[in-house]
Amino acid sequence: MLPQEERSLPFPERWPRASKFTLSACAAVVAELATFPLDLTKTRLQIQGEAAVCRYGAAARRAVPYRGMLRTAAGIVQEEGLLKLWQGATPAVYRHIVYSGVRMVTYEHLRDSVLGGAEDESFPLWKSVVGGMAAGAIGQFFASPTDLVKVQMQMEGKRRLEGKPLRFHGVHHAFVKILSEGGIQGLWAGWVPNVQRAALVNMGDLTTYDSVKHFLLLNTPLQDNSATHSIASVCSGLVAAILGTPADVIKTRIMNQPRDKQGRGLLYKSSTDCLIQAIQGEGFMSLYKGFLPTWMRMAPWSLVFWLTYEQIRRICGVSSF
Repeated sequence: MLPQEERSLPFPERWPRASKFTLSACAAVVAELATFPLDLTKTRLQIQGEAAVCRYGAAARRAVPYRGMLRTAAGIVQEEGLLKLWQGATPAVYRHIVYSGVRMVTYEHLRDSVLGGAEDESFPLWKSVVGGMAAGAIGQFFASPTDLVKVQMQMEGKRRLEGKPLRFHGVHHAFVKILSEGGIQGLWAGWVPNVQRAALVNMGDLTTYDSVKHFLLLNTPLQDNSATHSIASVCSGLVAAILGTPADVIKTRIMNQPRDKQGRGLLYKSSTDCLIQAIQGEGFMSLYKGFLPTWMRMAPWSLVFWLTYEQIRRICGVSSF
């Protein structure tokens, strides 16, 4: 039993890290569901025209014509149905409960306890970069199995249109099938580019948001309110998209490639091999396929997440991020 005094404390004070994990997970779920159709569109664009697939097997050569973001989204609605814009949303929600919860708690712990800020509450940029990259990498490593399932389920509608058999009947079946075919390590297929991407994205997201927010609070008349949070979140979404899109393209292709019975990829040997094949076969700008929907998703995702997170922290009596 806890002492009477401790039991009488509010939950955020008794369990600060658990409460921050829960609050960040809730905010991430809201942001994920609101912007998920853009993530699906982005994933389809990144797979479209994949050079390695065109070289692998006769069936794979039946290339889907290039379509932009709006035509891709409209095509999904017309050919598969409106609700298919949320195909793969369930593992995406699972992923963000783990990913956002871990990364937010890790970053705040690194900032407040390990790296330490200055006396005026500012946080040196280099420390923020280290903290953001480390938090993103750790969070993504734990969330990689759910991300793998999300990416593969997002491509099921495309497989149906191409006349290929569906691989999964649901989230649970996807987890079981991947585990039975590739073992425990199969659930972490593509985790290296996954973690690399998360480190870059969080260097853009966490680092930019934290740095811009505290710069505005220390150097402008702006207060710690929704206006400041909105400006910081818009900046963080743009920087995260610029830094994260190339790694996101590589991650998506590695996670979506066919595999042999040992779980080895049939198209790419590693993330470096995928990077080289993409540049040689499609040009450097292929690394920014899906940039527009990536940015258009990250911007509102970041805005919804940070505004929701800051508000529910305030409502629950937790100090501002």
